[in-house]
Amino acid sequence: MIIDLPSTTTSQVNKKLVELRETGGAVALGRVLTLVIVTGDGTEVEKSIQAANDASREHPCRVIVVARGAREAAPRLDAQIRIGGDAGASEVVVLRLYGPLADEGAGSVVPLLLPDAPVVAWWPSDAPECPAKDPIGALSHRRITDAAAEEDPIRALQDRVESYVDGDTDLAWTRLTSWRAMLAAAMDLPPYEGVTAATVSGAADSPSTDLLAAWLAEYLDIPVQRLDHPRGPGIVSAVLERPSGNIEIVRPDGKVGMLTQPGQPDRRVALQRREVRDCLAEELRRLDADEIYEATLRGLGKILRGEPETEQQPEAES
Repeated sequence: MIIDLPSTTTSQVNKKLVELRETGGAVALGRVLTLVIVTGDGTEVEKSIQAANDASREHPCRVIVVARGAREAAPRLDAQIRIGGDAGASEVVVLRLYGPLADEGAGSVVPLLLPDAPVVAWWPSDAPECPAKDPIGALSHRRITDAAAEEDPIRALQDRVESYVDGDTDLAWTRLTSWRAMLAAAMDLPPYEGVTAATVSGAADSPSTDLLAAWLAEYLDIPVQRLDHPRGPGIVSAVLERPSGNIEIVRPDGKVGMLTQPGQPDRRVALQRREVRDCLAEELRRLDADEIYEATLRGLGKILRGEPETEQQPEAES
């Protein structure tokens, strides 16, 4: 069910939500958090809502979409409430803000937050340089960005390094979960040797490739080469050097990888590039600070400042 409320106020939106709850159309008691999505007033709105609906099947929540429209328009708030089949396991409130209201998203969000429930803010793209200082970010226990969706992904990742506050995370980091699990599992097999160096290859504009290189450098305390690879998108390969032979994962097509290591047969491993909905669902599982992500950003900051031995070089197409 979709209910449109053109030229309305947050008070009227709240009144309508209460009315729907009393008539049995929506139940807020089972919601575990409020997810606030901040985006432009374009096609990205529906894509973000769909991802949130899919994630809400694991994390029932109230979804508030702050869609900022033209700032040159007359001040106006158009709202839309979605429940039932149009809202997954959540209830969705879309706020389209125009004119001066476009910069007042936090004021429109506060009256609609679920009482005594955590708040998570998500910027599918165009995130502020410092999410924690953004008015909506300041309301949130957790702040999710996506450097890969920015116009300049590497610059956006550098902003994450400089602005990190407990509660921040980025979907470029979440996309690494399978890679990190595969590499950690491979190192747990015989001959149990230490890794002496590593090489990570990927697209030049892949923030996940930079984060994987920084994670390896920070936690293994080894020199790591970050190579640009024309095969992209995303990460193409990771090689861990050991005295008895290298551990190598190569994923040339963004779908299936090949794991090679001494004393073991070559294995095909599932490394399909993760959908936004899956990354979002993973990040909603925790509301505390991600210490490993923080340490990785700290390591990446050292790399950007040229402190460790890690280096970046172009790789010739083979």
